Amino acid sequence: MSKVLNEVLLANRNYVSGFEKGDLAMPPARHFAILTCMDARLDPAKYAGLSEGDAHVLRNAGGRASDDAIRSLVISYKLLGTKEWFVIHHTNCGMETFTDDIMRGLLASSLKTATVDEHGWHDCCEGGGSHEAKHISWLTISDLAQSVVEDVVRIKNHPLVPSDIPVYGYIYDVKTGALIEVPEATAAGK
Repeated sequence: MSKVLNEVLLANRNYVSGFEKGDLAMPPARHFAILTCMDARLDPAKYAGLSEGDAHVLRNAGGRASDDAIRSLVISYKLLGTKEWFVIHHTNCGMETFTDDIMRGLLASSLKTATVDEHGWHDCCEGGGSHEAKHISWLTISDLAQSVVEDVVRIKNHPLVPSDIPVYGYIYDVKTGALIEVPEATAAGK
């Protein structure tokens, strides 16, 4: 058993020993959802003041409005009653450090973990790669504020999203913990 697996299972045993949340309702109590990045530096429960059962938190690389993220938001509204949504990207996001072409090239070369330095991304090895990456839009970010606007607009314009759901656009600052509004995104999300 790996060290990480042991740590997770021990933490879970400790969590279970004091668990008192088994009666929470399935719909989120505060009736909102957050779409944000999977970056480990972001803790939506802390920066948005959440407890278990308060809100839906959807996470993916970059916090992007992918088809799957929109699928989850639609379920969140249609079946579980959320009434407001947030799109929250963040400063110093890894999705700003590469392009679709870079990712496709790295994966075509090798499936092993790549490294980055001042000269860009590099594969550790050759062989064992796949060209399947060319079929995926990696939703990379070249302009942080613009990516928030694009995602809010994509969500608001989706035919399965009711027009009366407000979608707010923010950037989380990883250096200060502050949420910074992207006014153009929030205006588009009204």
